[in-house]
Amino acid sequence: MTATDSALTALSQGWCALSLLHGRIEAHIERALQAAHGLSVREYSLLDVLSRQHDGPGGHLRMNQVADAVVLSQSATTRLVSRLEDRGLLGRYLCDTDRRGIYTDVSEAGLALLAAARPTNDTALREALDEARLKPELAPLVAAVENIRPGAGTPAVGA
Repeated sequence: MTATDSALTALSQGWCALSLLHGRIEAHIERALQAAHGLSVREYSLLDVLSRQHDGPGGHLRMNQVADAVVLSQSATTRLVSRLEDRGLLGRYLCDTDRRGIYTDVSEAGLALLAAARPTNDTALREALDEARLKPELAPLVAAVENIRPGAGTPAVGA
């Protein structure tokens, strides 16, 4: 085995561990949000991203920006937005300055659900990280996640 093969193997193992950590965290949060609030992780993430918008120039996200923020395709994001709109949790409207632009805002009901779900999300995240820390292959990744500080070019955990 060459040094390059060894580095690629280590990289592959690291990626597998990261993927495992992500899957465990997402599954744990999904169960908690569904049980307590009838929300999926994607729905929660979408409401969270949209709730951070503000009025004024540059304050609203276009649908393609929302898709990027929640890591979904534009078509999957549109379907997700439609489901949440049908539940009265958000609404869509045309941009005043560009009629091709469609913006989405969280409704009062959506904000209330998000506020109720946020502690559930945060607790489930903490539980999932604490559980993962017990696995030697995941412990270094948990430590890395816990040391990420928002504002250093990385999104806040759970955002």
